[in-house]
Order: sequence, then C-alpha cells, then structure tokens
Amino acid sequence: MNKKIINMLFSDMCCSECKADFTDDSVFVLRKEKNLTVIQVICQHCGKSFGIALLGGCEEKKVKTPSRDDMALQIQEGPDAICYDDVIDAHNFFKNLDEGWEKYIPENLKKNL
Repeated sequence: MNKKIINMLFSDMCCSECKADFTDDSVFVLRKEKNLTVIQVICQHCGKSFGIALLGGCEEKKVKTPSRDDMALQIQEGPDAICYDDVIDAHNFFKNLDEGWEKYIPENLKKNL
C-alpha cells in the first residue's frame, strides 16, 4: 500500500491522549508484502502508541490516488439527526424492558433467538 494513501487515512485524525494531529511522521511502515502492509501509529507529540494495524489483504490494483476532496464526506439526504429527546426515549425504552422483551421482535426473526 502506498505511504501517501496510508498518511491520507490518518490525516484528519488526532491523538486521543493529547489531541495533537497525526502527521506523516506518526505512521511507521513496519513491513510490506505483496498484499499486506503492517503499520504502527505513534503520536509525535506525546509518544502514545496506537498499536499495530494490518492494511490490505486483497490484491492491490493500480488506481489513481484520490484527492483530498474526493475523500471528503459528502452530505447525504436522509432522516433528521438524532436529538436529545430521542436518546432519552431509547434509554427509557431499554430501561423498562422486562421478561416480555421478545414481543418487540418480529415473528420472522424469533426463530434465530
């Protein structure tokens, strides 16, 4: 996997410990094989290690490196965002479930219980 693509994967992420942005120097390629790249991510500001990740696993195809704009999230049409009241309603629903909780599961799905 191309180091430039790997860096793009982490470009909008930050350290959960110190909140510093990851830089190109935060991602270390430990091993590279035909269809597998092993990386380690370490915050360059506080030194926290985020472990090791395996990238790849399928045959790599030669593709154009996507631009930053191509990778940006696109706003999609859809339902309204979840609001505070929705969260409270869901919490109360689950809190008040009793031994009859199976009545909320459709009949065709009960066979999988």
